[in-house]
Amino acid sequence: MLTLLSGLGLMFSLIIAVGAQNVYVLRQGLRREHVLPVVVICAASDAALVLAGTAGLGYLVKTLPWLIVVARWAGAASLVLYGILAARRAWTSGGEALIADGTEATAGAASGSGGAATLTRTAPLAPVILATLAFTWLNPNVYLDTVLLIGGIAATHGDARWLFAAGAITASVVWFFGLGYGARHLGRWLRTPRAWRILDTAIAVLLVVMGIGLVLPLFVV
Repeated sequence: MLTLLSGLGLMFSLIIAVGAQNVYVLRQGLRREHVLPVVVICAASDAALVLAGTAGLGYLVKTLPWLIVVARWAGAASLVLYGILAARRAWTSGGEALIADGTEATAGAASGSGGAATLTRTAPLAPVILATLAFTWLNPNVYLDTVLLIGGIAATHGDARWLFAAGAITASVVWFFGLGYGARHLGRWLRTPRAWRILDTAIAVLLVVMGIGLVLPLFVV
């Protein structure tokens, strides 16, 4: 049980930090848009990486350091791209808001003194899945945290290493489902188009800064 709790605690300490993946899951939760596939992909990806690290994939990454370099550049490009898209949403938004008791986003397009709200079309599932996969698998930190760190520490538990991995996987499932579905309670503060523009602007800045931060260590002598 202690080994299980150790894996749970370590994973929570790594995953709770604000990151691009968490920001994306939060935004999907706030929009109430394809939340289930998003959180399932994130949790399942973490589980796969933790299991791979526990099984010894960490050794492969250590012997082929260029894989981390490739992941850094690919991740940086992905983060900057999605940051630009978020900035574009903030700049060109026609007025997106979240209705309190429904499951769809609304467009608060007010004309004159009367505000006419119309339903926006839910984004197609395929682009959401691709974005979720990109935020997850193109982030080099996820390999460092799950494959190397979790996998390496799990190995120190000997035959109980799979219990350690189970604890880490449980933490990931709890976190992503809690973040995705708990975000709905924030809807009351995100009813207005202005609130969504502010959110998208903050997301854009965060993603671009994180993208730049990923490759900065490559230039440090």
